[in-house]
Amino acid sequence: MSHPLVTQLYFARSEFVRCLKGVSVEDAGKRIEPFNCISWIIGHLAVHENVCWVDLAQDIIIHGDLTDLVGYGKPASTPTFDEMWSAWEATTSAADTYLDSLTPEILQTYFDIEGNHHSENIGTMLLRNIYHYWFHLGEAHAVRQMLGHEDLPVFVGDMSNAYYIPE
Repeated sequence: MSHPLVTQLYFARSEFVRCLKGVSVEDAGKRIEPFNCISWIIGHLAVHENVCWVDLAQDIIIHGDLTDLVGYGKPASTPTFDEMWSAWEATTSAADTYLDSLTPEILQTYFDIEGNHHSENIGTMLLRNIYHYWFHLGEAHAVRQMLGHEDLPVFVGDMSNAYYIPE
């Protein structure tokens, strides 16, 4: 069984996917300033998971070029929808290998980067990743509304797989 915080990340991911259901390739690449386009958001969240749960945690590099395209602080871009979904799916799948191994003890430890502790422990990094999803999920939802999409999800979805469980 996954740690409760990992379950919450999985739920945030599922809500992200639910929010983007039905988005066309064309609409995913439209940028309505000051927002990012939807395809950028997908790739950006893949970068976050890749850095934390694949690169730092497992010393594996997948989609190393993604950071230059959609990483934090990079110029706005409109990457392809299919390429970003593919990168997100590959990254989250690779991340799950590590995430499913987390324990309360591990969450209190730090990744070492070139001999120094990361500034946040793994548990805080996980929380930041969860909140990052909700931030960009809201942004993507706003973009969809501005694009005139109808019948969008109006509230948090089915939580039967994400209910509260004490550690």
